[in-house]
Amino acid sequence: MLVAARDLRLAGRRRFEALLPVVFFIVAASLFPLGVGPEPQVLRQIAPGVVWVCALLAAMLSLNTLFASDHQDGSLEQMLLSRHSTIMVAAGKALAHWLLTGLPLILAAPVLGVLFDMRASSILTMEAGLILGTPVLSLLGSIGAALTLGLRSGGVLILLLVLPLCIPVLIFGAGAVGSVDVGLSAAGHLSLLGALLLLALVAAPPAAAAALRISMS
Repeated sequence: MLVAARDLRLAGRRRFEALLPVVFFIVAASLFPLGVGPEPQVLRQIAPGVVWVCALLAAMLSLNTLFASDHQDGSLEQMLLSRHSTIMVAAGKALAHWLLTGLPLILAAPVLGVLFDMRASSILTMEAGLILGTPVLSLLGSIGAALTLGLRSGGVLILLLVLPLCIPVLIFGAGAVGSVDVGLSAAGHLSLLGALLLLALVAAPPAAAAALRISMS
């Protein structure tokens, strides 16, 4: 929690960088209705996939700096040498990333739902999926950021490492909304997202901590 609070305070001093993912999310998703036309049925069909793809790409934007800034000024090394567990440092970094990226995406998603003429039930299902899925993106992203720490073209490598791992989140998140649209229950898709979240909570911080120790050695 101390690491997350520290990152939030630092983000408050760089508000433009902190707002960049949510601005990208809104702008990118808003362009699709202009490209495919104003037909409500078409917009409702593409809305879940568009929102989730834009959310995934927005979450990837800030992963490159998750550990890099602290690595450059030496504070990351001090954290790893302190009495705090490396696992807790990695978990705190992932929590801060979600609070700065995932939470704003969740708050902005209903606006896009209205823009795409989604039904209220579909918007609620999309919100539930984002609540379960966006933490997974941050946790998986922390592993990729730790593995590529200090490498050139680290941002590209993070995308190559993390995007394939995030595909199940994308499929189940969009599938939950699609099920509601055709009159089926979204419980199965949301349950799978919840299972992925539990798995990521257990496995991602230790994996990111191990990657940090390797990158810093």
